Amino acid sequence: MRHTVSNSFFKIEVQQKGAELCSIKSLKTDSEYMWGANPDIWGSFAPVLFPIIGSLKNGVTMYKGKNYKIPKHGIIRHNNSIELKSKTANQLVFSLKYNDSLLKVYPFKFEFEISFKLTNNKIEVGHTITNLDKKPMLFSLGTHPAFKCPINNNEKYSDYYLEFEQTETVSTHNLTTNGLVKNSTRPIINKSKILPLSDDMFINDALIFKELKSRKVTLKSNKSSYQLSVNFNGFNYLGIWAKPHANFICIEPWLGITDSDNSDGIFENKEGILEIGAGKSFNAKYTIEIEE
Repeated sequence: MRHTVSNSFFKIEVQQKGAELCSIKSLKTDSEYMWGANPDIWGSFAPVLFPIIGSLKNGVTMYKGKNYKIPKHGIIRHNNSIELKSKTANQLVFSLKYNDSLLKVYPFKFEFEISFKLTNNKIEVGHTITNLDKKPMLFSLGTHPAFKCPINNNEKYSDYYLEFEQTETVSTHNLTTNGLVKNSTRPIINKSKILPLSDDMFINDALIFKELKSRKVTLKSNKSSYQLSVNFNGFNYLGIWAKPHANFICIEPWLGITDSDNSDGIFENKEGILEIGAGKSFNAKYTIEIEE
């Protein structure tokens, strides 16, 4: 099931399963800005990553002496138990609460809320995580929206580039074949704001940035005035990914990261792990802004 809100700029749709943003349709140009989730290539639109990002080493993590098999990217993605909590003229709010089945893979009592608010040419995606347990709660949080690229039929993937808000000199952290972070890097940007896109740039999997100064990145074309910006204030990691030769680009703000290949497997020691006290809530949001 999909739920829709619109204004004079855009109509957005969110798939209730997994609470995935699945369409941003311009009411001005009729352009679609989200990837179409072709299952023969990659069958997702914008997975929500909680309580882990990426993979666990050996597929398990240990908490208080017990192993838990949290699936890749966590328990929101593909989840059919997510409920529509509220709907207004410009906002959708979805919720997932813990249950006995989820406690077997993630040992904390919680409520996870995600909201999609449409204001003029911006979509604000908010997350509220509430610890319903009597003990501190450990988690990571990430986003995985896939934007159509190229937008126009007369453009190629290589006509596009990412522009960071600040001049960057950064390397990406290399990954193993099963998606774990290695203790090695390779340079990607040298004293520039620009990262050109190419069809083969993701042959070695995602680009993972830990040291960016920027908290905003914009997808632009050399052949059109279109631009799509993701503002990720409050998120300290950024992933950039696509299937090689596919017509999309994922811009992924993260609070946390996939396991390293030398991880000790203990949940409390996981890089980037966050903690909420008993009865407390945590909030984070990112914003998508489109200029046509």
